[in-house]
Amino acid sequence: MRVLIADDHAVFRRGLRETLAEAFSRVTFGEAKTAQETLEHVRRLEWDVVILDISMPGKSGLDILDELKRSRPKLPILLLSMHPEEQFARRALKAGAAGYLTKESVPEELKEAVKKVAAGGRYVSATLAEKLALDLRAGADTPIHELLSAREFQVLRMIASGKTVKDIAEEIALSVKTVSTYRARILDKTGMKTNAELIRYALQTQLVD
Repeated sequence: MRVLIADDHAVFRRGLRETLAEAFSRVTFGEAKTAQETLEHVRRLEWDVVILDISMPGKSGLDILDELKRSRPKLPILLLSMHPEEQFARRALKAGAAGYLTKESVPEELKEAVKKVAAGGRYVSATLAEKLALDLRAGADTPIHELLSAREFQVLRMIASGKTVKDIAEEIALSVKTVSTYRARILDKTGMKTNAELIRYALQTQLVD
């Protein structure tokens, strides 16, 4: 089995390699520490599973996920994150991720997740599965940020990280006018009025560090 580990922390990548080497007798690893390296590895080589950190330099894991699924629709991608499952898991799964784990997960859970997605399944933790089931039974309200499109969600997180409209436009290769339109849509959908309110919401819901 060929596993690509995309994470910008060398120590964490090493830990993942060692954990998975215990679970699979025949496994080879590739590593990427940036968004661009991740995309290049997937374009050049065949992988059975990609383990992708949601917070990568250059682009977020959700943005990388979108590009990976466009180029390799059937490639199983397991997202890892410091963020609580309830903040990103639904969006990640909707975007095509085969699974979602927090970095606090125990090694045995990681092994189980990789085995499952490599076999063509999808993986969520027992805790998240229970929460999703409870939400359905209770008819829980959708969190505000779940109403946003993928691009709007990206812009929201960038605004919440303190970036200006000009900064965002340059980083994601859009015009300032287009980014301003996304910002206006975000404010309209969330019912908020200012960037300060958006930042406060993102911090409260742990959408940004």
